[in-house]
Amino acid sequence: MKFPPYLLPGDKVVIISPAGNVDKEIAEHSAQILRNLGFIVEIGPNAFEQKGVFGGSDSMRAADMQRALNDKSVKAIFFSRGGYGSIRTHNLLNWSSFFKKPKWLIGFSDITVFHAFLSNHNIASMHGVMSAWFEKGGTLTDSFTEMVELLKGKTPGYTLPPHEQNRTGTASGILTGGNLSIIQSLRGTPLDISPKGKILFIEDIDEYHYHIDRMMYNLKTGGILKQISGVIVGYFTAISDRETAYGMSSAEIIREAVASYRYPVCFGFPAGHELPNRPLILGSRIVLNVSDNYVNIETL
Repeated sequence: MKFPPYLLPGDKVVIISPAGNVDKEIAEHSAQILRNLGFIVEIGPNAFEQKGVFGGSDSMRAADMQRALNDKSVKAIFFSRGGYGSIRTHNLLNWSSFFKKPKWLIGFSDITVFHAFLSNHNIASMHGVMSAWFEKGGTLTDSFTEMVELLKGKTPGYTLPPHEQNRTGTASGILTGGNLSIIQSLRGTPLDISPKGKILFIEDIDEYHYHIDRMMYNLKTGGILKQISGVIVGYFTAISDRETAYGMSSAEIIREAVASYRYPVCFGFPAGHELPNRPLILGSRIVLNVSDNYVNIETL
């Protein structure tokens, strides 16, 4: 696995909008926060454009990202928000310059498209907060501060309390994943997950319970759940029922889907569409140790 160079004060970073349109005030404020930390910050020329739900046309969004991918002086690309549109942007990109000199790509939710692509090319990326969550109530969020520390080279490690749905055990593997809906939408494409030797992180928002079940059974039927080495479950936020209650919680649905396998499963990891949204280095090799009394995630 190849890791981009860690960030230093004075490094140049870029904020772009590859998916949904973003509030200009929020994105400009996030740029100033990064400048206050000593980074040179540019905002993509088209970052504040709008076309329907998108941050400008596909070609506009792709132009900003291509420019950032090609610029050898840029050390990191911060995405302003998710929403929808990253797959449309991705399909217009040429990654050849990036592969010669990788840089950090940072975001979550719809940004899972780019995380999936980089995972399949053995390049690490950062699952972390975007512009709206750099700060809350005038104070930098712990999620943002911790993410910056990881981007500077701090080794991540987490200790969590037990969860009633956890399955105990110890496993090591390469951390991969992101938003479950995006992971499922990429099945059968070149961005499909390569499961062998991976520990899968999943989170989601605003889905029906039966959708969660359907997506998990897609991964089960496709052999993904059989081949991975462990599962880390983040927030499943605003998951609801239709007219008839499904009868199971998100955690129960996931636990049932992996019931026939022996690897450890950790529920309640604080990452996804809520704060705190703790950063994860996708592509890092970790040890997942789930016991009756605690969960420990160590980066090797």
